[in-house]
Amino acid sequence: MLLSIIIPVYNEELTIGYIIDRVKAVVQQTGLKNEVIVVDDCSYDKSLEIAKKHSAKIYTLKRHLGKGYALRAGFAQAKGDVVVTIDSDGSHKPEELSLVLAPILQDKADLVIGSRYLRQKNVATRKLNAFGVQLFNSFIELLTGVAITDSQSGYRAMKREVLESQKLKSEGYEIESEMLVKTAKESFKITEVPISFEQRTYGRSGVDPIVDGFKILLSIVSAYIKG
Repeated sequence: MLLSIIIPVYNEELTIGYIIDRVKAVVQQTGLKNEVIVVDDCSYDKSLEIAKKHSAKIYTLKRHLGKGYALRAGFAQAKGDVVVTIDSDGSHKPEELSLVLAPILQDKADLVIGSRYLRQKNVATRKLNAFGVQLFNSFIELLTGVAITDSQSGYRAMKREVLESQKLKSEGYEIESEMLVKTAKESFKITEVPISFEQRTYGRSGVDPIVDGFKILLSIVSAYIKG
């Protein structure tokens, strides 16, 4: 089995090297064949320069196109039987990779979402973000019947068949919702596992609650209607 881990990055010079090293150390412990793929979304800081020093496969977008486009580029390059995505800002712990992988390796799920909210009452996220996630969760459940506590989580593992079953179109942060709705429509097994979450205390998130929130809602509707 080959495991592909995709790390999209945009201006995360403070964390990307550390995240790559931690991911590689954790994957080595699993004993699985692996590839670590970093997709740089045309960062203007030293993210790309730092990533190149940490022995990962690097793919660079010629211009800034968004997280969704970066992930799609990574999916196109990934050769793994199982594909994992993890954010580059340090909010996800690579050390919890085994938790996210377990249902896949046990053949209990086709898509696993690392949830910040599963079994946790107090999560250090911004109130507006948490409200938005709850709204998207409810909307997705209304359309697909699949109950999810963290539809926007970027920490995921999936079988290759899941990716091959869908043509993703998202360019921004709406890609998580598009993938989830399309995976549910194809009747793949979806499950969540609880993960830790550390709100960034440096840098600036690129998420615009209003603009990106609207795009996410549109992507949920589009993925459900058009597939």
